[in-house]
Amino acid sequence: MSGGPDPLFALKNNFYMGAYQAAINESTVHGFIGLSEAATIERDSIMYRAYIALGQYQLVIDEISSAAPTALQAVKLLAQYFSGGSNKEKALSSISEWTADPVVASNPTFLLVAGTLYAHEKMYNEALKLTHVGGTLDLCALNVQIYLKMNRTDFAEKQLKIMQQIDEDHTLTQLANAWCNVCVGGSKIKEAFDIFQELCEKYTWTVPLMNGSAICHMHTGRYEDAETLLLEALNKDAKDADTLANLIVCDLHLGKPTGRYMSQLKTAHPDHPLVQRSVSAEESLERAIHERS
Repeated sequence: MSGGPDPLFALKNNFYMGAYQAAINESTVHGFIGLSEAATIERDSIMYRAYIALGQYQLVIDEISSAAPTALQAVKLLAQYFSGGSNKEKALSSISEWTADPVVASNPTFLLVAGTLYAHEKMYNEALKLTHVGGTLDLCALNVQIYLKMNRTDFAEKQLKIMQQIDEDHTLTQLANAWCNVCVGGSKIKEAFDIFQELCEKYTWTVPLMNGSAICHMHTGRYEDAETLLLEALNKDAKDADTLANLIVCDLHLGKPTGRYMSQLKTAHPDHPLVQRSVSAEESLERAIHERS
């Protein structure tokens, strides 16, 4: 099978673009007869990550047993972390313990999960200590995301060049290129928009790709076009955090009321940065009113 077409291509591609249910369907409809053990583990890892992306945390926790391979155990930690509560702290504690095991710490899926969790905790240096080794497009793509969160587009572009050397046409490479262009801004916005559009037309329109296109519209002041795309994305997933947050920003520029979207965001994603900033602003206003009264 080495050197031939990747039997997991459709599964991976759907996952990378945010077509999570399609990825799950792809993993279960086909038998994948003749898959190696490594490929089978990779298939299941991506399938369970798709379930996590859809918020099906408990399903993943229940289905991955303690006897599962390291990669799947790592994905289980991802589900535990996002399920919240005591599970979140247990997952972070386990990541710290597993990192001390050189065998576990060399597993690409574990590194991806550990880096993802640390990035969510804004522990960017800790994440990069694990993910800087790269070696896979997934790890390089995560590095790009981390550097962009740190406002280090220079380092993000260096990681992008590594990805382009590995596979310039890969969907992950194209997405990393688009997000780097968005963060650089200026004339690069058009290039980013073209990438999002090409992926949508070549494969399928997904919520993340529609949000990417909408952000490009907002960068160029085309808020009506952005709103149209975001409303289409909302039809696909009424609870998507990025869509709701982008609609709030977009409608603020259009002079439209944003209360309903903010209410939805608070209900579905109470820890979202936009919600936290809104709550903080409300509390500051209440304190100011109280002090004056």
